[in-house]
Amino acid sequence: MSTLNLTPTMASAPRAAVACTHCGLPVARGLVEEGSAEQFCCHGCRTAFAVISGCGLERYYKVRDAVGAESAAVRTTGKRYAEFDDPVFSSLYVKMDGAGLAHVELYLESVHCAACVWLVERLPALVPGTVEARLEPRRALVRIAWDPGQVRLSAIARTLDSLGYAPHPAREAGMRSLRQIDDRRALIRLGVAGACAGNVMLLGLALYAGAFDSMEAEYQQLFRWASMLISLVSVVWPGSVFFRGAWASIRTRTAHLDLPISIGLGAGAIWGVVNTVRGTGEVYFDSLSVLVFALLVGRAIQHRQQRWSADAVELLFSLTPSSARRIDGGGVVDVPIEAVVRGDVLEVRAGDSIPADGVVESGESSVDQSLLTGESVPVVVGPGDGVAAGAVNVSGVIRVRVTATGEATRVGRLMKVVEEGTRRRAPIVRLADRFAAWFVGGMLGLSAITAVVWALIDPSRAVDNAASLLIVTCPCALGLATPLAITVAIGRAARRGILIKGGDAVQVLSGRGVMFLDKTGTLTQGRMSLVRWFGREGCKGLVAAVEAGSAHPIAVALVRDLGAGVGRAVDVVSVTGGGVGGVVGGRSVLVGSVAFVRSRVLDEDAGVAGAEAECVADGLTPVLVAVDDQIVAVAGVGDPLREDAVTSIRAIERAGWEVRVLSGDHPAVVASAARELGIAPERAEGGVMPEAKLQRVTEAARNGPVAMVGDGVNDAAALAAATVGIAVRGGAEASLAAADVYLSRAGLTPIAELLGASRRTLGVIRISLGASLFYNVVAASLAMTGLLNPLIAAILMPVSSLTVLTLAFKARTFGPTNLGDQACR
Repeated sequence: MSTLNLTPTMASAPRAAVACTHCGLPVARGLVEEGSAEQFCCHGCRTAFAVISGCGLERYYKVRDAVGAESAAVRTTGKRYAEFDDPVFSSLYVKMDGAGLAHVELYLESVHCAACVWLVERLPALVPGTVEARLEPRRALVRIAWDPGQVRLSAIARTLDSLGYAPHPAREAGMRSLRQIDDRRALIRLGVAGACAGNVMLLGLALYAGAFDSMEAEYQQLFRWASMLISLVSVVWPGSVFFRGAWASIRTRTAHLDLPISIGLGAGAIWGVVNTVRGTGEVYFDSLSVLVFALLVGRAIQHRQQRWSADAVELLFSLTPSSARRIDGGGVVDVPIEAVVRGDVLEVRAGDSIPADGVVESGESSVDQSLLTGESVPVVVGPGDGVAAGAVNVSGVIRVRVTATGEATRVGRLMKVVEEGTRRRAPIVRLADRFAAWFVGGMLGLSAITAVVWALIDPSRAVDNAASLLIVTCPCALGLATPLAITVAIGRAARRGILIKGGDAVQVLSGRGVMFLDKTGTLTQGRMSLVRWFGREGCKGLVAAVEAGSAHPIAVALVRDLGAGVGRAVDVVSVTGGGVGGVVGGRSVLVGSVAFVRSRVLDEDAGVAGAEAECVADGLTPVLVAVDDQIVAVAGVGDPLREDAVTSIRAIERAGWEVRVLSGDHPAVVASAARELGIAPERAEGGVMPEAKLQRVTEAARNGPVAMVGDGVNDAAALAAATVGIAVRGGAEASLAAADVYLSRAGLTPIAELLGASRRTLGVIRISLGASLFYNVVAASLAMTGLLNPLIAAILMPVSSLTVLTLAFKARTFGPTNLGDQACR
């Protein structure tokens, strides 16, 4: 008996001598055309090359090479996109302008570089009647304008599809337009604040220089009045966001840092105006303008992080297809998904996602439900069986009678739970906000005491000293400390392949708690692979040959991991849920499940005795191979663990997190994985449905912080309900939208790195807050004792912010560290 681990790696893949002309990937030997100048790895690349070359857009390849982008093999869907011309679709997604042009936003698959932008925006040259195409690469959204009298939207969509950019309607366009308006307003405010700060600083420089060189009084007054007018524009217009926040804080009786910031800005502005009108005393307009600009920059960075989260939520709608094939009068018609109603009969072909919940009326097939349940092995469905929207039809054609659509489907209800969980989760109070309540009262109280005391000692200095206190203790550094440290850490994490949506996640992960790990795609590689092989080595080529035409995940794994077939299979017969048989080189070959093969073959080779039981014990699916009416081999197929799973889990535990496994996969498979990972059996639970995952996470969250790590739609509700949700690379869009952290690097190592770096980031925040508080205590003491005049106060006010800036940018938070100790630092 021989055991062979054939999990594929890129390093072991054979290197082809011929590269695809379009995408540059290796061309299989059977597809190489001898003597031809152009070689293609697939039909899609050949089609894309023909379209690009036929329209004189060969410069695409120069642009792609210039930006150093790597392309990928083109996969065209072959759809006709007739539903794009449906009146229902037009009413939902197409807008007409006064010039008679139609406008639409489409989401494009496979957008990955600047060359894609260049090619998509040449759409008017490819399709006559198209007026404009503008692609936003970050969100892969293209805005198209066209003349409906010259070309249909379906023709434009087919052209995009032929280039490898399969289009989908961009839903929630109205809400996105409102967000864009808010973004533009914020950008205008930031630009105005920057322009005001720059000009007031130039005027301030002239005033400071004139103070040492006896500037004429008329010029001094001119510069003071000019500074006042420009600074008031900055405080009243861009700075109004702080005053609105302060007013909201007063109305709701909740402490917020906008209140002391507004008091400091208001006091400086009012006293500066008074001194300008009087013609004596100090003005603070340069400091005020710079502070408004600096604070708006910090808010803009935070706002951008929030926008990324909002954009990710839009991707929830891509879980189900945007169109369906409806049986209408005996024929099949492509219609928008919004036109499908309960009772319709839909045709779902192999490879398609099921567009709505329903019951199979005719046909048999295997359905991949891993997106919803986490079950790694497809299930067999036939007439009378229920199917859910979002599941993938693997093998045969089925007809489904719709029982629920849209939000009423199982995936729709699950997404509703995600949305509610996101709203229900209370934000963690940041350390800076804890000081807001006493800081506001304390600052106002001390300024009043200062004014009263100095009114008794020296009335001429009472107002100046009180104003100095209000100005110098403006909590800009206190307000910047936490968001700045978090923002810097988030930026450095992004360069390490860890995308964090907000600072709350960093704060929670710096402590201890319970961490739930999904199995499929999180602890494992997320795809079926040949893990073990028992029996004759010589029959591997026969298996690959007979399985070559099947789209079943197990068949794909066998063909990929066993290598090239030894010939071409003929008389191939596939049995849904059982296996496949055929003749290869005159030899009868049968490959399939235990029940399928044993019901047809009785003789068994001695070399495979006990192989089935060993596969089951290891959590693998046994696949029997019979050649010439004798079982000669057993393939153990499963989803192998990630290489770094064991070491990463040990590091997570050292950081103080209790690791548990929560999976929808079969309990026996989950138990086998837990044993291999060294996790106690009572901490590993299998067969858990999405609703049960949500319940487990919610119950654990009552006792302390909970982190949930997953990748599928079945994890989305739990990710949203957890204190911190972490989505791993390759996950479904729903999990990315629900999660607080997304790991773009493969494996679990980034989780251990995230825990250690979060702890270091909280240390930086504490140091920054301590420095800010120390500054405020010292500065307030000097102002109250009269040792700090308003001019020095205005100079010191930005110094505290610069100190916080230095601490945040110089601190080492996220960076490469050793896995063995990074989580403990």
